[in-house]
Amino acid sequence: MSITSLPPSLISTLPGDYYTDPQIFEREQERIFESMWFCVSRASDLTKPGSFRTYRVGRESVLVARSRDGSVRAFLNICRHRGAKLCTEESGEVRRNFQCPYHAWTYGLDGKLIAAPNLTSMPDIDRTEYGLVSVHVREWLGYVWVCLAEQPPSFEDEVIGAVSERLGAADAIESYAIEDLGLGKRITYDVRANWKLIIENFMECYHCATIHPELTEVLPEFKDGLAAQYFVGHGAEFAEEARGFTVDGSEGLDRIPSVTEEQDRRYYAITVRPQVFINLVPDHVILHRMYPISHDRTIVECDWLYLPHVVGSGTDVERSVELFHRVNQQDFDACERTQPAMSSRAYAKGGVLVPSEHHIGEFHAWLQARLGTQRAN
Repeated sequence: MSITSLPPSLISTLPGDYYTDPQIFEREQERIFESMWFCVSRASDLTKPGSFRTYRVGRESVLVARSRDGSVRAFLNICRHRGAKLCTEESGEVRRNFQCPYHAWTYGLDGKLIAAPNLTSMPDIDRTEYGLVSVHVREWLGYVWVCLAEQPPSFEDEVIGAVSERLGAADAIESYAIEDLGLGKRITYDVRANWKLIIENFMECYHCATIHPELTEVLPEFKDGLAAQYFVGHGAEFAEEARGFTVDGSEGLDRIPSVTEEQDRRYYAITVRPQVFINLVPDHVILHRMYPISHDRTIVECDWLYLPHVVGSGTDVERSVELFHRVNQQDFDACERTQPAMSSRAYAKGGVLVPSEHHIGEFHAWLQARLGTQRAN
């Protein structure tokens, strides 16, 4: 099937090998995950100086830590001596420094080399030059974003710009005061599917009436198959009978005070390429971060964020969490059902997108441009 043989209402998808070829995944790691801004940690997870977390970004292990001056720093998690992994735990806390478990080279929280066996006999070693390799860091929306590129792209254009473009105004997301919210729940999903299948699923709602009964009860316009992201500035309106964004439509939690009247009782979905989904409702925010592990496996970490007093008082948030937890499970099950078929001869040249999914075609064009793999199907 070639794109010229399709009726005007359909457009082609990517070929199946984009989801199964390890070499394509390798190129994605280099040209996307290691070249763009990548969201890793909730800043509040790094509670005090010495708190650290490690993350896989592309092919690299990245160490994110709070330094002694209170700022967040990020480094490649590699000792400069012989290349051993510096921090082997996913998270933890050190008192003053990081010490390599192999030869005891020791680094300050600012990454500077501060000690090593017999270091005094090597006075020609520059402690900064042989310190940890720094990674670019930004904090926004209460999250830590890193970029491995030597010259990072504009954060304002690629990250903030993506949110502004979706919502139709640069300051629209500020109403949700995301940086001030507390973490009410975090669930990690191990999805046996390519990261692009997860993005494509999140971008469209053609499937919503089929697999999301709870969601479409609260957001009835999703039954028509048009995703909120299809329209700039549009938020899906709650059902008249729904009192909150909960699994049974019951009352939600306290509304975020700065949410505007126009944003009240509406749901907004935003994709920030390459690996963040932001979901906005009046009383909480749900933020997904994807960590692509291989061509057929993706870890997804999902945070539910509420007003600090809701979290601090121990208020039950389960009905609120359960709605999108079910949506996640339903979506990830669908992606895992799809992944094996990507290697089928029936999908060698790809599938098709119906009109309500045509915006996914722009994502495919963006991906191929990043990879330099544009080709006719």
